[in-house]
Amino acid sequence: MYLHGTSIINAEGRLEIGGCDTSDLASRFGTPLYIYDEQLIRTRCREYRDAFQATGLNFQVAYASKAFCTMAMCRIVEEEGLSLDVVSDGELYTALQAGFPAGKIHFHGNNKTPDEIVMALEANIGCFVVDNFLELQVLNELARARKVKANVLLRISPGVDAHTHEFISTGQIDSKFGFDLGNGTAFRAVQETLKLEQLRLLGIHSHIGSQIFETEGFRLAADKVTRFAAEVRDQLSYTFTVLNLGGGFGIRYTEGDTPLPSADYVGAIADAVKTNFAAYNYPLPEIWIEPGRSIVGEAGTTLYTIGSVKDIPGVRKYIAVDGGMTDNPRPALYDAKYEAMLANRALEVEEEVVSVAGKCCETGDMLIWDLALPAVRTGDLLAVSSTGAYNYAMASHYNRIRKPAVVFVKDGKADLVVRRDTYDDVAGNDLIPERLMKQPVAK
Repeated sequence: MYLHGTSIINAEGRLEIGGCDTSDLASRFGTPLYIYDEQLIRTRCREYRDAFQATGLNFQVAYASKAFCTMAMCRIVEEEGLSLDVVSDGELYTALQAGFPAGKIHFHGNNKTPDEIVMALEANIGCFVVDNFLELQVLNELARARKVKANVLLRISPGVDAHTHEFISTGQIDSKFGFDLGNGTAFRAVQETLKLEQLRLLGIHSHIGSQIFETEGFRLAADKVTRFAAEVRDQLSYTFTVLNLGGGFGIRYTEGDTPLPSADYVGAIADAVKTNFAAYNYPLPEIWIEPGRSIVGEAGTTLYTIGSVKDIPGVRKYIAVDGGMTDNPRPALYDAKYEAMLANRALEVEEEVVSVAGKCCETGDMLIWDLALPAVRTGDLLAVSSTGAYNYAMASHYNRIRKPAVVFVKDGKADLVVRRDTYDDVAGNDLIPERLMKQPVAK
């Protein structure tokens, strides 16, 4: 397993993250356990911020909280000087409860409900990223009723193939997201927005996908949106002041992944923006980006305890852990690949190849196929790396399994930031109608 951030193998031959021995963390907090390397999160935030400062552009780096959203994470984002993207009332509520500045919150989503829009308006958030014509009308009416103006970006689909998994590629024409650039819908959306008195159009938003390992897609997107900005200026006499080029910057999950440094993505975006806007004699807008996975993905490790073992001679050896698709659905959803190691026996020689099964009642609940490990024993600790993004965020109660705890580790200290579910968290919202209540037994 590749060691990210502050992860090391200590003198006892055990995995250590943020100065904390993972065996001690398992004893203290139980397993499954999400462990986050706080220093690595902060380092990634600073890398993006510093890279943009070096370009001389006006910018905002907004953490895409859909990757991992807790109140403690929102506090780190604020401390590191980033803005915040949310896509639901739950994420917005989390940010507000954490005391995150509402003016630095951007609200995304292809089907914001009226209640969500009202909640955001009343919080006075910084910007709505509008996804469709219905939202334009509803947002305008709700803003009028409250006698406020809402800042908006229009999300466009630029028609750029991001060379990523089809389920996480969002910039192509056939997508549920945004106004299409190629068929004139995006231009019509600008015209409509400019007519709506309660909306203040800042610019446009483009997101071409996720887990992207090259810069060409961002260059192409910048070229297309610049041409569109020039078209709007020339035909409607309106100049955009903000250009949001989204996120999707890749991370390392396995040896075959080859992500670029943050500065390379930022440098390519900055170069493309400067070149294209100069060609159209267009004033440079403020540039926004939205890294999520690339800030938290590699900072997360999930720790499991190994339980049962099933050896099918000549076929496969299965080892089962005390979690699975409830805390990491990505292998089942995307055929996502991960690396792992025995955290309590990290220096021992690999002796066998096993496949890691989850405990859910699903044949497809497999976390890793064909993993080389030392001879596995029941009770060993398995650490799966790069689980910081879209693991906790997508966790479920399938089979009524309780969700794991989350800890932040830094400088030898472990802080609980999400407690492990109790049984009341699983069943506490259940109600039994009176007609189904057990009746007292007659004596």
